[in-house]
Amino acid sequence: MGRVLTFLDIFALVAGLVALVPGSESVAQINEQFAACERLGLDADQIASLQDQPLYEFTESEVDTYLRFLSATEPDLRQRIIHLARKNIGQPYELYLLGEMPFEPYDPQPIYCLGKSDCVVFAEHTYAMALAQNWPSFMKMLQRIRYRDGQLGVTTRNHYTEVDWNISNRWLVEDITAPLAGDKAVDFSETIDRARFFKNRYQLQVDVPVEKHEDIYLPYVEIDEAKQELQDGDFVNIVRATVKPDAPPNETFGGSVFVGHVGLIAHGPNGEVHLIHSTPPQVREEPIDEYIARSTEDNAIKDAAGKPRLVGFKFLRLREKPLEHLQQIDGPAAPRVTLPSGNEAQF
Repeated sequence: MGRVLTFLDIFALVAGLVALVPGSESVAQINEQFAACERLGLDADQIASLQDQPLYEFTESEVDTYLRFLSATEPDLRQRIIHLARKNIGQPYELYLLGEMPFEPYDPQPIYCLGKSDCVVFAEHTYAMALAQNWPSFMKMLQRIRYRDGQLGVTTRNHYTEVDWNISNRWLVEDITAPLAGDKAVDFSETIDRARFFKNRYQLQVDVPVEKHEDIYLPYVEIDEAKQELQDGDFVNIVRATVKPDAPPNETFGGSVFVGHVGLIAHGPNGEVHLIHSTPPQVREEPIDEYIARSTEDNAIKDAAGKPRLVGFKFLRLREKPLEHLQQIDGPAAPRVTLPSGNEAQF
């Protein structure tokens, strides 16, 4: 039996071939990665193995190791986001994965999941990992993203994307739908009854006033208005609605518009705009034009059946230096996460 190649063996082979492979990592980059392993006290052979392994197969300990390595070797936040998102391509899809266990009993799901995702879980985990340096900082950042003001609890979770998530995470992303859409923007309004939501789903009596939410989206047929402005790591809201024929002309969908799916923007090898998202049966990357074509091919059937279908998008720009924005809210110790008990969370 031949001996197992070590990281040093692989490094020597790659160094000899790198000049022959267009787009491959340079010797300097590989050398920098090896030096980072030495500096951080990481096993270079383990890092090489993790680089070839899907992220959704990692253990918690492996996530910790890999985030220590990635944060030290890739300074560009957008590149970290895309790298991590693509490492999760193929991750199995499952809806309603997360809750507040072991901190609250109302939703007995755990507060993180590595092996599976739905669309929101995928986006949140990707952003949190890209902003983290290790497992504890990932866990803290994830809860800061998932909950309003970092207050862990079912009633402070960002349940509604456009009304909760987008607003609670303004330190991370900025809504750029209006400037992208211009006069193509379509207004919509929603009535959010959180008290009824909490009672129906969690049997909780919560005194929360009904909220009227006004918003806009860019119709999918006008996607070319936005494409050239989108950047890697931007957050996408997929807007859906049910056709109501008797609705006013400027409200084609009669107040039934809502954000029903989310994903992340990436770019393909030729600069084409891609969508990376968790959707049945698994996380996938596809050109946004293909997503639109696939999502609208059965519009007539959905309309006849009174089912929601794609109508457009909201786009949110990943902020430059989001941690600095968060520190303006949470202070220098950002992110701050508070448990239901009132104590500060430690992971």
